[in-house]
Amino acid sequence: MKQGLSLRVSQHLALTPQLQQSIRLLQLSTLEMAQEVEQMLDENPFLERSEDLAEREAFGLEQTDAPVSVGEQIAEAALPESPGPMLSSTESSSSTSSDTSEGDAIEGKLDGATPVEESWEGDGTVEMAPDDSEWGGDAPARNNNASGDDDTASAADLARAHVSLQDFLHDQARCLRLSEEDRAALYFLIESLSDDGYIEDSLTELAAAWQALSGPMETEDPNEGLEEREALVQRLTMALQLLQHMEPAGVGARNLAECLRLQILEMRNTPEARAALAICGQSMELVAKRDVKRLCNLCGLEDEAVRAALGLIARLEPKPGRRFLDLERNVVVPDVLVTRAGRGFKVLLNPEVMPRLRVHDVYASAMRQNRGGRDNGGEAGHAAMQQRLQEARWFIKNIQQRFDTILRVSSAIVERQRNFFMHGELAMRPLVLREIADELGLHESTISRVTTAKYMSTPFGTYELKYFFGSSLGTETGGNASSTAVRALLKQFIAAEEAAKPLSDNQLSDLLREQGIECARRTVAKYREALRIAPANLRKSL
Repeated sequence: MKQGLSLRVSQHLALTPQLQQSIRLLQLSTLEMAQEVEQMLDENPFLERSEDLAEREAFGLEQTDAPVSVGEQIAEAALPESPGPMLSSTESSSSTSSDTSEGDAIEGKLDGATPVEESWEGDGTVEMAPDDSEWGGDAPARNNNASGDDDTASAADLARAHVSLQDFLHDQARCLRLSEEDRAALYFLIESLSDDGYIEDSLTELAAAWQALSGPMETEDPNEGLEEREALVQRLTMALQLLQHMEPAGVGARNLAECLRLQILEMRNTPEARAALAICGQSMELVAKRDVKRLCNLCGLEDEAVRAALGLIARLEPKPGRRFLDLERNVVVPDVLVTRAGRGFKVLLNPEVMPRLRVHDVYASAMRQNRGGRDNGGEAGHAAMQQRLQEARWFIKNIQQRFDTILRVSSAIVERQRNFFMHGELAMRPLVLREIADELGLHESTISRVTTAKYMSTPFGTYELKYFFGSSLGTETGGNASSTAVRALLKQFIAAEEAAKPLSDNQLSDLLREQGIECARRTVAKYREALRIAPANLRKSL
């Protein structure tokens, strides 16, 4: 063998910490983004939240990334301190767009990339960069004053003011004259309720749990332990009777049939209520299927009485605790706002979700004044603080790039789905991620990240950005119809059907064919189930 040296040129794709952070921020939801900002504010002393409006200055990526030689740093140290030249707004916009396109081009090849060692080192400078000013200055400052001048309350404030089911029941229990043991048993049952208001465990299991919470027994005799448990079961049985007579009706039930019976017992003693009580004693599967004939045979009732009783049961609440659920988890804050502007639509970012951050002026100035590292623990300490400063600058830049990308994608969606914003779901057109990606020059995975867990407020409601994308179905004329529009059409057909003769899936398929849309029965069934609409035999009115 012969040894020798050779040169080989190859390309290697490496994920820098800046690009990794940019990709990660892009796929975060609004809530996760707020948590990320709070965490970064706690960890990085150079980052601060600004409450005052500040003019947004131009900036460029080249200034923070351009390498500076040692000679230039020495020459800079010898010169009197003065801020560097500001980049023009034209240069800043071009640099930002070029960085965005380069990042998206690289993102399309991420499968074979290897992360590099994390390093936020920049150009070695500590002067205030043009992008160190506040970003998100257009966002209005939040008013946390509890003054009575503002009569309006946000949905989140209303959700936080809700009363839980347990609190509602405890308020009623305080009005009862009970012994300490009975009050403790009632308290234990209330705290054991599920979110729907049911007692899911048996009284024996609850008595065993209560006994375990009371601590170890003084005696080791198993008979005494069983007697104590039986006494607890009896006490819980009495407390359960008290609980089941509280509001809301049906609370404390151990199954659906008992929940319905408790609500019927609160009504007037009518033939309809007595028939409903008899039906609740039968299998709930027969009630769900509305099997009138079998219920007539099992309960010994007339056909008309069974139908009237089933109608009464349908008006009852199967989940008594539903109205006490915490609504805050269901509050959706839109990232994008779409409003009418003349004959068109205006697409804006929601200022409520835009963090207003900037680099801390005092700390950055201290870094600039102590450039030599004489007062900061030497060169190592100075390099660590410089890395933190660079990390703060890149975080602000990546947040801006995230919201700019969301705005671009949302604007493209509004342009493509213009008919939806004018006429509603029936006017939705087929749209796939590739169309938006090709139009904006982004990668398809970038569009997928942008449209996940991001919401848009429209004149017809708030929707996730993914809602505007859907597959297509063929039509008789050779065109395409959006699956979202087909689902809306199915919903319209079912809403207009006769209650006594609901439309089957075959009939719905025929109606779609009359509209020129080719849709098989199985596809209709899939769309109907996605809309959570019951089949025809369960929609039939009694």
